[in-house]
Amino acid sequence: MSYRVLVDDNYHYMNESERWTLGEYATYTETLAACRRLVDDCLKEGYAPGKTAEALYGYYTMFGDDPFIVELSDSPDTSPGFSAWTYAKARCEELCSHSSEESRQES
Repeated sequence: MSYRVLVDDNYHYMNESERWTLGEYATYTETLAACRRLVDDCLKEGYAPGKTAEALYGYYTMFGDDPFIVELSDSPDTSPGFSAWTYAKARCEELCSHSSEESRQES
């Protein structure tokens, strides 16, 4: 089975003319890694020391890239889906809690 990753722009929500293709991948593992990399890159752009997880997540949901996976075969897929927003929310917590821990250690 192969997969394609399409990307919507959160800033242009529901505007399919802003959609673009990230790539095609042979395995779900490769596809998932590509989606996560794209979300991580968006979060890095919006991150600043001291920014809260809520603020970073708000930035992502307004301006970030929203990748999603499309199967390229007719056979039923048993791979779990991918939600960029769910992944981003968890990553925001990780990134911002790590930053908070470093700030406390420096004090």
